[in-house]
Amino acid sequence: MRMGFRTQIAILVVSVLFVAQVVGFWLFVDERSLAVQAAIGSEAAGRAANVARLIEAAPPDLRDEIVAAATSPLVRFELGDAPSVTHTHHDENGAVEARIRALLNDGYSRDIRVEVHEIEQGLLPLPNLSPEMAEMHAEMMRGSLAAIEMEVSIAIAGGRWLNVATRFERPPIQWSWASTLSFVLTSVVLLLAVFWFGLTRLTRPLNELAASAEKFGRGGGQGPIAPVGPTEVRDLTIAFNDMQARLARFVTDRTQMLAALAHDLRTPLTALRVRAEMVDDPETKDGIATSLEEMQEMVEATLAYARGVGQGEELQRVDVAEYLSELYKNTQGDLDLQVGPEAVVQIKPMAMRRALRNLIDNAQRYGRYPVLSWDVSGASVEIRVDDCGPGIPENRIREAFQPYQRIEQSRSLDTGGHGLGLSIARSIVLEHGGTIDLSNRDEGGLRARVMLPLTGTSDVGERLDRGSHDPLQVPGHGT
Repeated sequence: MRMGFRTQIAILVVSVLFVAQVVGFWLFVDERSLAVQAAIGSEAAGRAANVARLIEAAPPDLRDEIVAAATSPLVRFELGDAPSVTHTHHDENGAVEARIRALLNDGYSRDIRVEVHEIEQGLLPLPNLSPEMAEMHAEMMRGSLAAIEMEVSIAIAGGRWLNVATRFERPPIQWSWASTLSFVLTSVVLLLAVFWFGLTRLTRPLNELAASAEKFGRGGGQGPIAPVGPTEVRDLTIAFNDMQARLARFVTDRTQMLAALAHDLRTPLTALRVRAEMVDDPETKDGIATSLEEMQEMVEATLAYARGVGQGEELQRVDVAEYLSELYKNTQGDLDLQVGPEAVVQIKPMAMRRALRNLIDNAQRYGRYPVLSWDVSGASVEIRVDDCGPGIPENRIREAFQPYQRIEQSRSLDTGGHGLGLSIARSIVLEHGGTIDLSNRDEGGLRARVMLPLTGTSDVGERLDRGSHDPLQVPGHGT
């Protein structure tokens, strides 16, 4: 599945935001849990210190009543001869012990022992709770009961110990609608900012550059593009402009060189024709004239191939049905036409007509019952020229589109041609951003297939997805 640059950036932004929200939520829950534990521990320490002061100040016969009155469903007080906390110290940071000593105005002469530990038995009910209170508490805590237990033993005057025990739960994870709304609003604001102030500034020049490159690749060259956008995009645009200018200069220089070559070659050929007229022997005269005519045709075909047919022709929108029907009417010899669906392409009509004529001439020359047809395949129109001839040998695959390669081995121009017809057709089709290939048909004969992009579509991404297409890797048939 192909995704555009904007889609990928949007997914990246939302993903990063989501991960940040998850990490922040995890940190918030952990900090909230620690804060709740500290608050409960501080409250239990305060109650323990106050009860210890009341017990020491009260008559001995009232101490049991004070302990019973202080005991609640969440905090249990007991007065005993031995401490419930057997070790000397197990308070992680000493905060509970420090608070108790501060409330008792005691230095370090009194023995105070604190133990805080997690309960490993799983879900346990709080001690001293009635069934109704336990059910209400479980519902309030969403089924997550005591997870932390704190025990405190405080030495009381007279050699006795005040033992305090309490359990408290880790706060349950809570995700409110406000948090969801905050995440959605933040995502929308970020995406709008990224799209309108970031991606638009970045993708617009990239899209323009891609369109210019596609148009240039189809022979519709244009002037340099104005460098806009970020520095990297500007550098890319400048590099594209330089490449376009160098290619244009190369084509111009080659065309001028070939024009001069054509002039220089035609002059001696004309002189040879004049001299041939002075030959008295008719048989020798006819042989020289035939050779000169063959040389003239070879020079013209070579120049047409090297020059690139249609260099000065403008791209035009044409209806495929009308275009191929007109080509069919103007074609001499046997040819059948099979009508296909409606389609519009942007081509150089004269150049493409020559490419298709070369394919039709091949089918008429080497095969039987040639058929011209077309169909729409995805974002392309597929033009086919089929015949019922002998096809071509599989071991001659890569020779088909090479210049001067003639599959037919005779020296006769009537049967073999110059070996440039398919090379010219290939150059024209590639100039239009299309592909051309030949293949042997299962029912016998040869199929020539031309794929051209439909108007309003770009086949750049499709070609990148399926890999570059090399027409030289398919079976061929030279002219």
